[in-house]
Amino acid sequence: MPALHPHVLALLRQAQEAGGKPFETMTPAQAREAHAARARALQTPGDPLPEVRPLQAPGPAGPVPLRLYRGAGAPAAGLPCLLFLHGGGWVLGSLETHDWVCRRLARLLGACVVAVDYRLAPEHRFPAALEDCVAALRWLRAEAPALGIDAARLAVGGDSAGGNLAAVLALMARDGTVPPLAFQMLLYPAVDLAMTGESYERITQGLPLTAATMRWFIDHYLPAPMDRTAWQASPLRARSLAGSAPALVLTCGHDPLCSEGQLYAARLERENVRVAALHLADQFHGILTMDKAIGPVAGVLALAAETLRGVW
Repeated sequence: MPALHPHVLALLRQAQEAGGKPFETMTPAQAREAHAARARALQTPGDPLPEVRPLQAPGPAGPVPLRLYRGAGAPAAGLPCLLFLHGGGWVLGSLETHDWVCRRLARLLGACVVAVDYRLAPEHRFPAALEDCVAALRWLRAEAPALGIDAARLAVGGDSAGGNLAAVLALMARDGTVPPLAFQMLLYPAVDLAMTGESYERITQGLPLTAATMRWFIDHYLPAPMDRTAWQASPLRARSLAGSAPALVLTCGHDPLCSEGQLYAARLERENVRVAALHLADQFHGILTMDKAIGPVAGVLALAAETLRGVW
């Protein structure tokens, strides 16, 4: 097992002293409250931006809430845009838990970020979250001129469960099911819901996300095991990744999703998709919403933004 970063060790000690409970021991409502409280405690104040405003897209079950972030110095028209899908195991997370991340990306990009508040499980199981993200992307493409966005420079990204949804959208874009995408930003993504990766066998205790936590998430999101091998749930199992958008794939050594993320990056490279793979051996899952405690987070987001800027 690789060594942990000192900031991670300090945070784990604090959590242990505070008597924090694993999400899988809670109800979804309790876990959402705990997840939101952790985000508030571990994030610095969000970057001020010239424009942050609510939007909504028509979805299959009603309006899908969105939030638009416009970076300083961004032009009034022809603006590149990143559609951001938050993590949280398809059960947790919101516009608020990832507000800091979206603000920072918008500032670094000098562009536009639109975050999606998709429906959560177990109240809304697969494919509800994906349907809402599809609806958001289609609406964003249709409304791009009115929003001052360049429809030819749309990207998609997300962390964890959001990375899963982003990877699926990138494959759908390749197939013409949704509008074309210029880039996919996959931040410690879940790409194989069958949980067959080697890292599930070694990340079993002592961390915020373990194999048991992922099992709890997946059971809520997609309870039928036979459905977990469909590429719309597990993009690693798609027959081909060729032709999908250029990608950044971030993985962390102390993460049950590590090995599947590395396999996904390797497949993208092997199938001639331009990919930047960043592996943080001394970090754990979820660091991007913990910038107050984990010093390297700012640098990781800066690298992610610069990689996207290189495509735009």
